[in-house]
Amino acid sequence: MAGDAHGRRGARSEPTGRGEGALADARGRVVRTVEALRESIAGALRGSTVDARPYRPGEDRPLSTFRVPDGHEEVDRYWVNAPYAFVVVTYDPEASEHAYHAVEPDVGPFEADLLARVKVDVRDSLLYRDDGTDVDRRGPTESAAIGALAEELAALLEEYGVRVGAETFHALLYYLARDFRGYGKVDLLLCDPRVEDVSCDGYDLPLFVYHAEYTDVETDVTFDREELDSYVVRLAQRSGRHISVGDPIVETTLPDGSRAELVLGEEVTPRGSAFTIRQYAEEPFTPVDLIEYGTFDAATMAYLWLCIEHNKSLIFAGGTASGKTTSMNAVSTFIPPRAKVLTIEDTRELALHHDNWLANVTRERLHDGEEIDMYALLRSALRHRPEYIIVGEVRGREAVTLFQAMNTGHTTFSTMHADSVETVVNRLENEPIGVPRAMVQSLDLLSVQTLARVGGERVRRSKVVGEIRGVDARTGELDYTSSFSWDPETDSFARSDSDLLSEIAAERG
Repeated sequence: MAGDAHGRRGARSEPTGRGEGALADARGRVVRTVEALRESIAGALRGSTVDARPYRPGEDRPLSTFRVPDGHEEVDRYWVNAPYAFVVVTYDPEASEHAYHAVEPDVGPFEADLLARVKVDVRDSLLYRDDGTDVDRRGPTESAAIGALAEELAALLEEYGVRVGAETFHALLYYLARDFRGYGKVDLLLCDPRVEDVSCDGYDLPLFVYHAEYTDVETDVTFDREELDSYVVRLAQRSGRHISVGDPIVETTLPDGSRAELVLGEEVTPRGSAFTIRQYAEEPFTPVDLIEYGTFDAATMAYLWLCIEHNKSLIFAGGTASGKTTSMNAVSTFIPPRAKVLTIEDTRELALHHDNWLANVTRERLHDGEEIDMYALLRSALRHRPEYIIVGEVRGREAVTLFQAMNTGHTTFSTMHADSVETVVNRLENEPIGVPRAMVQSLDLLSVQTLARVGGERVRRSKVVGEIRGVDARTGELDYTSSFSWDPETDSFARSDSDLLSEIAAERG
């Protein structure tokens, strides 16, 4: 759940600088280009002047401008990276659709050519800087890296003998930082705190975002064939993975913690290379956040707190994007601070605040090495003597080992794709998971979550929190009961009797 509460850069104030018509915009671009060419020629004759001073929003002209497309209505506008880039959401009444416009600094033909040349020439300058700053990596601080870029950009422009104003200088600096430090064309989308995921479906097709307020929205960002193939390879390399036509599918985690699914070429995806990047909040959601968003009520969260503190094992189930992993990450704060916690995932999503936390991630087979899957990690985990084991998702043979760990006294958390308590039990007992019914009894709790609509908005709710009671002596079936259930009509939670609370009460005297 990335959503509307967290993000790398929040909106600051209403962006300004709207155009007054297509003709006026075109005329302005021509005038600016002619002026820049004139200044460039004059600069070559008398020496260049580069105005590299800080941008002054009140004095300098806007770096980015936008004109609402014909037939559209503007419904939202907010900064993503002030004063450089902002987002405009428009609505097309005829098509009954929203559109997402990523607005970045304006560049004319002269600035575009200059930027292309600078991108090539600045690399050597950055590689051989005396201070060792490498802006293409995440090592140095953001301010140090941007400072290095600004210095090298100013030096190159002086060397070229061109005259550029502060607006042009900062526009060029923005694109250099975006492409070297960020994620290129997609960077603005990933910096938007209201965007949960970004998806590209092929060559020359518009990217789509899942927006916290407008759900699935088409953007004005596209990639051609060469750009997209290169971009997918770059994403894989930045996450330390290899992708090729022979091995075209990669699931990975990007340096900023986002989860990415990458596909290269047309063999697997006929419309061309594709990617989906799923955003996660920089600061993980807390139990209080989930209560404020209505995913749980305070009584349900207090119940989970008591159960986790008293070593009850649980599984969060639900459909895609129902908030399973987010909830599991949030309730992990109820684990005692000094307890030894071990996590096992395919791709890094969990972010715990415990000092005694050992994180494990699976690895594909590399060259002559062995593949390390969740089953192997889980077997190894038991030798570390953890008190709590958290598995990102159970879907195969590792589930049997997980339930063996439950039976031997380890407290375990995990997630599953299922939409009800009955479905969870059926999936656990049948192939490809195949956990014996006698072992399923060791599971204490099930929280089933759903992505629903309340008052016209998409929300995440804990549909039911159930307790596993054991095998019914008469029917031989697994018996369970609901401790808390969500009522969609009133958007409230109803509480029932709890055997686990009675057990805890008895344990505590």
